[in-house]
Amino acid sequence: MRTAEIKRKTKETDICLQLNLDGTGASSVDTGCGFLDHMLTLFSKHSHYDLSVTCKGDTQVDYHHTVEDVAICLGTAFSKALGDKRGICRYGDIILPMDETLVLCAVDISGRDYLGFALNIPAEKIGDFDTELCEEFMCAFVRESSLTLHLRQLAGGNSHHIIEASFKALGRTLAKATAISEKYANEIPSTKGVI
Repeated sequence: MRTAEIKRKTKETDICLQLNLDGTGASSVDTGCGFLDHMLTLFSKHSHYDLSVTCKGDTQVDYHHTVEDVAICLGTAFSKALGDKRGICRYGDIILPMDETLVLCAVDISGRDYLGFALNIPAEKIGDFDTELCEEFMCAFVRESSLTLHLRQLAGGNSHHIIEASFKALGRTLAKATAISEKYANEIPSTKGVI
């Protein structure tokens, strides 16, 4: 089983996160930030990863520490659950529509962290959630999971649809990239022999 559990406690957040890459999309998410809970639930459903997250954060200040630290834990768990990455497809991509919104997402589980973030999110807030935190989440996740991620908006939309489509697309794309290839099941998908 490709699973990981991460516990992280700082002066700003106290997080327990469990991830199963070979799950069914079951989730239990309580971060203290309703919008983030919704996005992580979507991510879990569309990746078919089982995800359990609890976070007690300094949300009386804002959601920044909670969003970033949950992403750090998710990226760390993702990397740990993949192990040596033997047999994975490594690459994944999707163009995902959501009503008027169209988002491209492409991933290379390369061992090198890079985020290409080209989303034009028009609103500064969705409810009490600062939309700039979407990029902060993706940046922290990419850094901790050591993968290359490109998110590009191909057609307009409202802020909620753009971010929601991005989390769904990330889930679907990672599901493709982490799927075990029958043809290459015993190989590390790199000429270097390691990722």
